[in-house]
Amino acid sequence: MSKFVHLHIHSEFSLLDGANRIKDLPVRAKELGMDAIAITDHGSMYGTIDFYKACQKEGVKPIIGCEVYVAPRSRFDKEPNIDNHYNHLILLAKNQQGYQNLSKLVSIGFVEGYYYKPRIDLEVLEKYHEGLICLSACLAGSVNQALLNGQNEKAEEIALWHKKVFGEDYYIEIQNNGIKEQVLANQKLIALARKLDIPLVATNDAHYLKREDAYNHEVLLCIQTGKRMSDIDRMRFETDELYVKSPEEMIEYFKAFPDAIENTVKIAEQCNVDFEFGHTILPNYDVPEEFPTHYDYFKKLCDDGIKNRYGENPSQEILDRMEYELGVIQKMGYVDYFLIVWDFIHYAKTHNIPVGPRAWFWCWFNYCLCY
Repeated sequence: MSKFVHLHIHSEFSLLDGANRIKDLPVRAKELGMDAIAITDHGSMYGTIDFYKACQKEGVKPIIGCEVYVAPRSRFDKEPNIDNHYNHLILLAKNQQGYQNLSKLVSIGFVEGYYYKPRIDLEVLEKYHEGLICLSACLAGSVNQALLNGQNEKAEEIALWHKKVFGEDYYIEIQNNGIKEQVLANQKLIALARKLDIPLVATNDAHYLKREDAYNHEVLLCIQTGKRMSDIDRMRFETDELYVKSPEEMIEYFKAFPDAIENTVKIAEQCNVDFEFGHTILPNYDVPEEFPTHYDYFKKLCDDGIKNRYGENPSQEILDRMEYELGVIQKMGYVDYFLIVWDFIHYAKTHNIPVGPRAWFWCWFNYCLCY
């Protein structure tokens, strides 16, 4: 394992905020002598599979993570001027359970907590924390915000809550990013970590690949906020250091805190998530007890649909076609897939909800099954 590993990285899937192309990240990591790198996009995991495959291609270990948005109150609270603020938190998957829990948290953020951003809250974070490593995040993290606002006791309370939930897998994150507030935050974060016996970890919150890419990132932010580069009041980062730095640069800056560097390697070694491709993974569809197999139930639905559409005595041509199509579906292992899709299409059809098929194959089966 290399001397340092980046654990806070934004790809192009941090939409209009991350300028790192996924295919470039493992290549750059390899060039800099790092054999692992993380992906922690804002609120989403859209780039996970592409990132995993790109890392596998380059022989670089992928670390799957996300920088989630945490609601100030409940994820269900959505009042203007109160709940449109949120804090950041880095979550990294240690294992398959961690990956499943991270996926669950991100989904909950969109389905239940969406208000300006896909938000989770402390309730679901505690419920789905197993298999996850937690970092306190950037200046937008709750610990950082409390410290910068002079609320030291609140910062301690927040840090202790996360330590209680994550145990040894909770880290106070310090950064080298050229932002003035970060220097002050680092001093307070280090003191807090030492006082509460919480390990430090060094990151750089990389939004672009190289220092010279900072201008391109500013353009990206202008597109996001609807501003021009000539606008004085446009959103900008007062730094050009949010890039994928070399281990040497990170080690030099944090030479007084070697444990913060060493912990990046420790965390990388703990994170081992693998994906298996080449076969279909579907949820189980519960069929009535009187049917021995899912296929038997599926065939019964098809038989009923054929009779509803073509009468009690359909032609042999229609029956032969149905048998052929059923054979293809069974051979491909798509019986449950068709049952699941039939279920929600049937619901839509019986509740006057418009729905339309995408291709002739769906057209024929929906035609027979759902009318």
